[in-house]
Amino acid sequence: MKRFILTSFLLINISTIAAAQLQYPKPEKGKVADEYFGTKVADPYRWMEDVDSSKTKEWVKQENALTFSYLESIPFRNKIKKRIEELWNYPKYSAPQKVGNFYLFHKNDGLQPQSVLYVQEGITGTPRVLIDPNTLSTDGTVALNGITASNDNKLLAYWTSKSGSDWQDIYVLDIATGKKLEDHIQWNKFSGGSWYKDGFFYSRYEPKGNELTSANEYQKIYYHKIGTPQSSDELKYEDKKNPKRLQFMSATEDERYLQLYINEAGEKGNLLSIMDTRNPDRGWIPLQTTFGFDVNLVESEGNKLFIQTNIGAPRNKVIVTDISDPSQKTWHDLIPQGKHVLETTSLVDGKLICTYMQDASHHVYLYNLEGKKLSEVKLPAIGSIFGFGGKKEDKEVFYTFSSFTYPPSIYRYDMTSNTSTVFRKSEVKFDPTAYESKQIFYKSKDGTRVPMFIVHKKGLKMDGNNPCYLYAYGGFNVSLTPSFSTLRLILLENGAIFAMPNLRGGGEYGKEWHEAGTKLHKQNVFDDFIAAADYLCTEKYTSHDKLAIAGGSNGGLLVGAVMTQRPDICKVALPAVGVMDMLRYHKFTIGAHWASDYGTSEDSKEMFEYLNHYSPLENIRSGVHYPATMITTADHDDRVVPAHSFKFAATLQEIGEGSSTNPLLIRIETKAGHGSGKPTAKIIEEAADEYSFMFYNMGVVPKY
Repeated sequence: MKRFILTSFLLINISTIAAAQLQYPKPEKGKVADEYFGTKVADPYRWMEDVDSSKTKEWVKQENALTFSYLESIPFRNKIKKRIEELWNYPKYSAPQKVGNFYLFHKNDGLQPQSVLYVQEGITGTPRVLIDPNTLSTDGTVALNGITASNDNKLLAYWTSKSGSDWQDIYVLDIATGKKLEDHIQWNKFSGGSWYKDGFFYSRYEPKGNELTSANEYQKIYYHKIGTPQSSDELKYEDKKNPKRLQFMSATEDERYLQLYINEAGEKGNLLSIMDTRNPDRGWIPLQTTFGFDVNLVESEGNKLFIQTNIGAPRNKVIVTDISDPSQKTWHDLIPQGKHVLETTSLVDGKLICTYMQDASHHVYLYNLEGKKLSEVKLPAIGSIFGFGGKKEDKEVFYTFSSFTYPPSIYRYDMTSNTSTVFRKSEVKFDPTAYESKQIFYKSKDGTRVPMFIVHKKGLKMDGNNPCYLYAYGGFNVSLTPSFSTLRLILLENGAIFAMPNLRGGGEYGKEWHEAGTKLHKQNVFDDFIAAADYLCTEKYTSHDKLAIAGGSNGGLLVGAVMTQRPDICKVALPAVGVMDMLRYHKFTIGAHWASDYGTSEDSKEMFEYLNHYSPLENIRSGVHYPATMITTADHDDRVVPAHSFKFAATLQEIGEGSSTNPLLIRIETKAGHGSGKPTAKIIEEAADEYSFMFYNMGVVPKY
């Protein structure tokens, strides 16, 4: 014990000395300023918004040299990386997707850069490789993002992206032979694909410049006929008056109905119109003509349309209507809103499979097409499921179940007998009996009751000395449910606590919970997070000196806002790919669509002042002792552009250098994007750096 205390003491002092000796780059400061409703706001690092300029590239080079020099000085960094590799190195499967007599699934042998798509004939057939994205690049940065099979189960359209970009290319192959066809679609973004007859619908932008600078405006819907060049694709829909709208067209399984979905930047919900291909003279029949609510067609059965919506039901419901008159006045509540949130609905084997969220964990029920509840799918424990998709004629579906201490397992569900059987179990080397998870409820600043999951080793002493990793999101109706993470095992096996609160802004309790954390109510999200941190310290799970706060994207904004509002809240802050400049976020890539949650600085004086009050970039103050901070981003993130993190890091280093003895660093990944499609090696390296930075600055020595 004495040796451990001495080692920790020395480590704390070494870390402090290293931080004090850090020489941050001194980037040029411009004189750019914007005026908002009579208030001028300086933006001296505006030039960093040009990620391809020589000046920005040189700054990135200097910052990475500093950050990686610091990380390499951490004595146990390589040991943590090695341990993560050991834990990660086991076969990982996705649940199968049934396509006629074929079963498609993804598999990663362990440390492959990208997962491989396999196909087998019949449930007991021999798998063969269908698409191996690892052969598409030398460094594993080309990812397979999605697949969709033709309605005759013969062809497969698939999406690939490079270096984590949101821009995608679409290709087509023959499932039986694996032969790749000549079809190639470019400039596809924020769009899937939907097969119809001998081709498919997709949405794209017109090319302007390169992929990183091309405008995300005037998205159009095209129809691609198999065997023809993209140049001959038929334009099916465009909107010349609303440049920021996203639109997508799809067909029902039997191809009788076409659906047109439209989303508007800054608006919640969607518009929906239906076309009956048996009666095309009726044209597009509007089902939802105003924004503000979600309306999604589940499937059709003859003249009946089954729709999931939150109109008049903030926790969602399923309605049924008839194509002869599908206007909302004829809608009939088939599965009325219940106590808990209806998350997804699918129609398989003449039954509706409904996944509900109860206090942020999943429950699954079956209903007949008259709305009568038939049965509940018995899940192994409290946790999360993904799956239950299928075609109307299928007699089986697959789903993956996991929880914090239950590694992902794939189940086959028999629709006739209402029974689940294990299809594949995870082979991760993990003893779930050594750990425990629980859900508690705490009160936020305004008295709101907020749930939080807490996971740790059994028998861990709650004396306030445990390291704790507090992670949250809080936005865009996204729900955080109990799920397994191999990366998280590094924390748990070293006596750290993992805590995950379900903040307002998420979708855990429906539309009202979501909207309570948006626009002029966004501070509720930060207050919920702060209250979670204070609860963990008050209840002796940890202390502020042993607490790390973490989040990505909107969660990165969360961490940035909280560390600037309450710099004493934690020892370590880990904002990842965060939205840090709330005054200008809507001017880049797809940012305008986030206005539905945030509002914009141009909306009104009140909205500008509210955003300016919490925007992380605008609220870095001199004389403040900020926590040890490692910002993470990617040099070509084309969703949350890296300029957010660049400007935040430069300002934090400039202003905080004289008052904070903690390191204030930025780690900039190259040839990577917002996070999806990242090769395994990069995932492991980033996690090793993050946990090493956290433990090092807490004065904790991992057991390795």
